[in-house]
Amino acid sequence: MSQQPINQKETRRAFLQTGGAIAAGMTAVTALPISRAAHMFDSGEIKIGLVGCGGRGTGAATQALDTHSESNRLKLTAVADPFEYRMTESLKSISKKHEKLVALEDRKFVGVDAYKRLLESDVDLVILATPPGFRPLHFEAAVKAGKHVFMEKPVATDAPGVRRVLEANKIAKEKKLAVAVGLQRRHESGYRATIEKLRDGAIGDIVLARAYWNQGSLWQKNRLPEQTELEYQIHNWYHFNWLCGDHICEQHIHNLDVINWLMDGHPVEAQGSGGRQFRTDVGQIYDNHFVEYTYANGTKMISHCRQIPGCWNAVKEFAHGTNGWCEINAGKIYDKNNKEIWKAPANEQGHAKEHVDLFATIRNGVIPNEGDYGAYSTMTAIMGRMATYTGKMLKWDDCINSKVALANTDAMDTFKREAPLQPDKDGKYWVPSPGRDEADLVI
Repeated sequence: MSQQPINQKETRRAFLQTGGAIAAGMTAVTALPISRAAHMFDSGEIKIGLVGCGGRGTGAATQALDTHSESNRLKLTAVADPFEYRMTESLKSISKKHEKLVALEDRKFVGVDAYKRLLESDVDLVILATPPGFRPLHFEAAVKAGKHVFMEKPVATDAPGVRRVLEANKIAKEKKLAVAVGLQRRHESGYRATIEKLRDGAIGDIVLARAYWNQGSLWQKNRLPEQTELEYQIHNWYHFNWLCGDHICEQHIHNLDVINWLMDGHPVEAQGSGGRQFRTDVGQIYDNHFVEYTYANGTKMISHCRQIPGCWNAVKEFAHGTNGWCEINAGKIYDKNNKEIWKAPANEQGHAKEHVDLFATIRNGVIPNEGDYGAYSTMTAIMGRMATYTGKMLKWDDCINSKVALANTDAMDTFKREAPLQPDKDGKYWVPSPGRDEADLVI
């Protein structure tokens, strides 16, 4: 993923070279005759498998089935989840809207390793929506099984996982498998038009970017007496780094991805701070991160994400240039005197549009692949977490080549396996402490 100065004409225009039904956000697409592409379809039925039946998996499956039509025939034919109750709730929700498109028969698989049995079925495309710590394992397995993939972001929670995704994505390209990643802003017309304007020089050279995901606290689930430690952590996946990557990775990745998209590359350096001021009674993740990223051409990005009630909330991205500034999420461009000079068209609902684009491309015999930028934006978030956990100035190459793996998900085939993180005698979990812990614990 090369870093190019954003004031070069070629770079500015390169990202919008696809046309028709192909979204600008789907990079590395290769047009192929349908007969030459793996599992390509004209009007044939596409069998979908869902791995991960939580809220996002349920939503993704529903939104995929929303695109069903006479020319885009779909069926949900297999589901897998560690928890049977969650699968039951998910299917009830999906069937309420798409009962005729759910044809599971005996293809409902329960357990930590249920994904294996789903991939042995005849599904054509899998939706991967388990906690992100399992994403590299599941993506690699899906590619080996020859399945097209839609996977939710982030695509990993540590550097070894990112590298595993990148390697598996090389194989996906060789096999001509579609790979979509749930960074839906790249599919929204308002965002696409705004990025195009900025990269065509609407505010001059970009000198500063800002990205925010600030909100109140999120859910947590009480420990049940019968749960093993591994089961409890997977149940409360958002609060453990090996499962979610911290909220800078799980949520803020959307904003970081927008700036990477604008800059046509990833940062090369980062330093920051963060901590746990509010959320101190559950898990181990921080409740706030503040990171200064630097891109190869010297442009800075200020990144801030927080989950503390009663504070300023914002989910936004900004770009500041030599001739003006832009609120990217709102699609508004202002001159140096703060006068609005351009406004983008309204955005579609991105969670829906990303599925519309995915099926439109593969129906046309085109293979979209978003795996690389999904991995690099994930690594950008992980790099930010490494910076806040250590309090050190970090380089991209050192971070992406880190050998610190947060968990061995390959070995998790039942809830009886030992969890990679264990509580102390008081039931508390290790939390990184900048300046006191050895840096090699987290990088």
